[in-house]
Amino acid sequence: MGIKQISAFVENQPGRFKRLTDILEKADVSIRGFSLADTADFGIVRLVVDRPEEAIAALEAAGVLVRSTDLICIELPDKPGALDHVFTVIAEASLNVEYAYSLVSTYIVLKVDDIEQAKASLADQPIKLVSQEDLKKPVSC
Repeated sequence: MGIKQISAFVENQPGRFKRLTDILEKADVSIRGFSLADTADFGIVRLVVDRPEEAIAALEAAGVLVRSTDLICIELPDKPGALDHVFTVIAEASLNVEYAYSLVSTYIVLKVDDIEQAKASLADQPIKLVSQEDLKKPVSC
């Protein structure tokens, strides 16, 4: 059993990730997880969605360069050592983890160019900012 990941290549400019989310929203595709890595000029957006075929078709129709990759997805219990156990099993099998990221729980981490401005902008929205203290609480699914 596995899942499909979509990698999209976008220019590293304001609004480019927003363009992808707009395309997927219009295609009625739900994003279950994502990772955004940047370079000086371009970024790679890795997406896990509920309907990958529809997402690929919508992104390609909009001129976005995309690629599909097969991955495994693991559900972890919210307890100390759960992630370590997975990586122990992988290491003992002499496998290399090329990259990893989490999917839908409830937390999204963003690195923005002005953290204070971002916090101020989000404060008036129905969006909860998560504190370090919040991360100490167990996650309920």
